This record gives sequence, structure tokens and C-alpha cells, in this order.
Amino acid sequence: MSAFRHDNILSLLGMVVREGVVSPMMVFEYMPHGDLAELLRAQKKTAYENEVPQLKPKDLLSIALQIASGMKYLAAQRFVHRDLACRNCLVAEGPTVKIADFGMSRDVYTCDYYKIGGSRLLPVRWMSPESVLYGRFTLESDIWSYGVVLWEIYSFGKQPYYGHTNEEAVKLILDGIMLIAPEDCPSLICELMKNCWKTEPRDRIKFPNICDKLELAYESFDEDKVSIQYENETQKVNVKNVRSLPRPPPLRMISQEDLLDAQGYLLANEVKEPVQYLETLPD
Repeated sequence: MSAFRHDNILSLLGMVVREGVVSPMMVFEYMPHGDLAELLRAQKKTAYENEVPQLKPKDLLSIALQIASGMKYLAAQRFVHRDLACRNCLVAEGPTVKIADFGMSRDVYTCDYYKIGGSRLLPVRWMSPESVLYGRFTLESDIWSYGVVLWEIYSFGKQPYYGHTNEEAVKLILDGIMLIAPEDCPSLICELMKNCWKTEPRDRIKFPNICDKLELAYESFDEDKVSIQYENETQKVNVKNVRSLPRPPPLRMISQEDLLDAQGYLLANEVKEPVQYLETLPD
């Protein structure tokens, strides 16, 4: 990624070689707020509210747009990221978000990676069905991952398919069971997620189209209108029945043998049209 030049791609500033050290050190631009996943989770922790920037609805929309813009640039270069997730996006003031991935997050977010059949560690919860089944990573599989990133942003950093093991998450993805829309998720974001998660890769929305939709929404964004909408919704809610993001539907425990054949390859699985994950996404 050192050859790329874009406002939303992390810049490699240089290399440092020291005598006696086999591996050179890479020097990147400084991103003071760390990775996006941690920043999102910190929004819900009152102990950090004076230490981290507080993200408003327009900030979330801006973050989604910046990541889409960076991915649009990478797609135009025919570069497949393979591991797009909030943990691989770094944040500076603004907030300004830049896409990175140099394999370093695997050491920190070990629970987000899983070995299928003895292969390398894979971010299965962010992977498209064809990537899980065939190990095929394409521009279209990056679009699927971007849909999961949108879900991360609007769930404030929850782990996709949380409450299930990685093996169970693989089963859910192959069975076409989708993530439910987070609480208070805008209808545009819900629609984009659905269009990112089309079973057929060629049917998925492209990054230029995603950017166009998000740019239009950002330019016409009305903070006051959003605040009034949230206030009205809050007044309608019965406190005893507040709807939070529910657990995924219960599944039996899935053993390694259920997913892999004797040679360690994934068993064939009929590809189905996606079914809804507990409830339909709102219009």
C-alpha cells in the first residue's frame, strides 16, 4: 500500500534500517485516536467521554463516507484489501479516517480471526460466502466486508455475529443468515448493507455508487432534524421493552467435523438466497 496516495489511505512515510536488525521498521503518519473499532466502543464507556472525541450522527456518516472513498480509490487501482474492518481503520482529528492493514491487528484482535482447515488466520465474520467457501477474495468480497463495516459503525463497535463462536459464524454466513440492523440505524445505511450482502457477487453495489449515495446524504444532513427524530422515537418507547441488539438465533454447537472433510477442506454447501437475521431491515 506504500504506492497509494489518497486522503483516506494511511501513508507510509519511510523505512528505518538498523545494523544488526534483520527486519526494517516502517514509519507511518501518526493517527492520535488509534483504531476505529476501539474509538466506537469507547463511545459507550462514560469513563472515556473526556478522553475520546464524541461521535455524533453526522460523524458516523462521515466515517462511512471516508472509508467508502478510500475503498473506491483502491478498487480503481484493482487492489483487493482482503481484511477491511474497523480495526484496520485509523482515526485522526476531525475525525479523519484512513484505511490501513499491515497484518498488525491480528496480534491485537485475535478473537476476530479463525483458521479454517489449518489455513492462515482469516477474518471470517467479515468474509463473503465465496471467500469462506473457496478462499476467493475479489473487489466484490471487499464490498461485502464494507457492509459489515457499516454494521460495526452503527452498532458502535460490536463484533459481528457476537454471541456465537467463529465456527458458528461460518455456518451462519454459509446459510445466508444476515446481521440485523443496529438500533437507530438510518434507512440509507440499512439499504446499503443489504446491497453489499447480495449472494451473487456481481449483484453487489459498487463503491462509486456507495460514495454517491453517502455524499448526497452527508451534504443534505440536518442535525436538528435527526435530534428531533431520536427524541420522538424515545418518547414512544416503553422503558420495560427497550429493544437492544438481540442475540443471534440459537444454534446447536458446531464441531470441526461439521464444516470440514477428512482433508481439512470446507464441505460443499448449497448456496441459498440470504434470509433475514431475526427481522427485516427497515425501508
